[in-house]
Amino acid sequence: MTDKGTKITLNSDGTLNVPNDPVIPFIGGDGIGPDIWAATVRVLDAAIERTYGGTKKISWIEIFAGEKGFEHTGSWLPNETLEAIKEHVVAIKGPLTTPVGKGFRSVNVAIRQQLDLYACVRPVCYIKGVPSPMKHPEKVNMVVFRENTEDVYAGIEWAKGTAEVERLLTFLKSDMGIAIRKDSGIGIKPISETGSKRLVASAIRYALEQGLQSVTLMHKGNIMKFTEGAFKQWGYEVAEEMFGDQTITEAALWDQYNGECPEGKVIIKDRIADMMFQQVLLRPDEYQIIATPNLNGDYISDALAAQVGGLGMAPGANIGDKCAVFEATHGTAPKYAGQDKVNPGSLILSGAMMLDYLGWHEGAKQIREAIRKTIADRVVTYDLARQIKGAKKVKCSEFASAIIERL
Repeated sequence: MTDKGTKITLNSDGTLNVPNDPVIPFIGGDGIGPDIWAATVRVLDAAIERTYGGTKKISWIEIFAGEKGFEHTGSWLPNETLEAIKEHVVAIKGPLTTPVGKGFRSVNVAIRQQLDLYACVRPVCYIKGVPSPMKHPEKVNMVVFRENTEDVYAGIEWAKGTAEVERLLTFLKSDMGIAIRKDSGIGIKPISETGSKRLVASAIRYALEQGLQSVTLMHKGNIMKFTEGAFKQWGYEVAEEMFGDQTITEAALWDQYNGECPEGKVIIKDRIADMMFQQVLLRPDEYQIIATPNLNGDYISDALAAQVGGLGMAPGANIGDKCAVFEATHGTAPKYAGQDKVNPGSLILSGAMMLDYLGWHEGAKQIREAIRKTIADRVVTYDLARQIKGAKKVKCSEFASAIIERL
C-alpha cells in the first residue's frame, strides 16, 4: 500500500476531480480497528476490481492517529495526519481510542473540528435478515445530517470550584442578574447562523440530488430558544434563500396544496427533539432526512441504528467543503482486539459511502448487494449469529470473504 496513484483534487466549484487511481489515506484504528480495516480493504479492493475490471484502483497510504499516532509521534492526533487528509481530500478511518484524563476530549471530535468537517452524515437503512427490536424495521430509511463542530461538543466548559467558574458566576450575577448554584460546573452551548445554515443547506442539497421528499429540522427550540430555536429559524431561512424554487414548507404544503407535494419540491418541516424520538418509532416512513444540531444528532443516529440492528451495521461520514473522512460509527471494543471476531459491517458500509462520494456508484451498489446476500444466507459474525436461528457464525475475516464471494 504505497502512494503510487494520483491525488484527488478539488475543482473551483467544490466538486471532486477523481482520477482512476486515487491515493486515499487510511487510519486503521485502535482496539478492533485493525481487524475490521483488514476486512474492509479486502472488500473494497475486490468490489472495485470486479466492477471496473482493473480500470480503477485505490492506492492506500497509512496515516496515524490514536494509539498508533501516539506511538509514532507522541501525539494522539499528529499534524502530519491532518495535513495528509487535507492534501488527499478523502480518507477513511477505523475507531480511535480517546485518552482518558489527558489530551483531546475525543480524537474523533478533534479530527472533525480541526478539519471543519461540519456535516456528520449517517444513513440508516434496514438490511433484511438483521435482527431488530422493531416490528417493521424495513420502514426505517433515513439519513441524519448532524452538525459536527458546535453545540456542547465545542468543549467549552469549566469544572466546579475553579477560578474560571468563580469569574463566570460573579459576572452572571452582577452583570446579567442570573444566580447559579456555587457548586456548579458551567458549560457553554454555541450554535451559530453560519454553522446551522451550511449544515441544513448540505442536507437539502443531498435531498435534491437523491430525489428525496423531505428534510426535517430536529431541535429543542421550545426550551433553548436562541440556540436550537435559532437553528430551526436559520434552517427555514437558508431553504428559502438558497433553494426557494425547489423547497416548500410543511405549512405551505397544507395551506396551498392540501398536503400533496408538488413534483420536484422538497418539504422542509421541523419537529421538537423529544417528539422526534417518538416519530421515528411510530411513523418512521414519514421521515427521510433529519438535520439537527450536534447533541441531538448523536442521540438520534444511535437510536435509529438500534432500530435496524445496532451500530455494527451503521456507516458514517464527516464531510466538509474541502475534505471528507469516512468512519466506523462504533467504538474500539478493546476486549475483542486482535481476535478476528467482530462485525466489520459498519466500516465496510462506510467504505461504500466513500465510493459513492467518489462517484463510483456501481462499486458501492455491488458492496451493499453482496452484504445483503451474505446476511440473507445467514452467514454472519457472532453479534448477529446469536440472534439468528440457524446462522453460520464466522470470523471477521471470514465475513469479508463471504461478502467477496457474493460480489
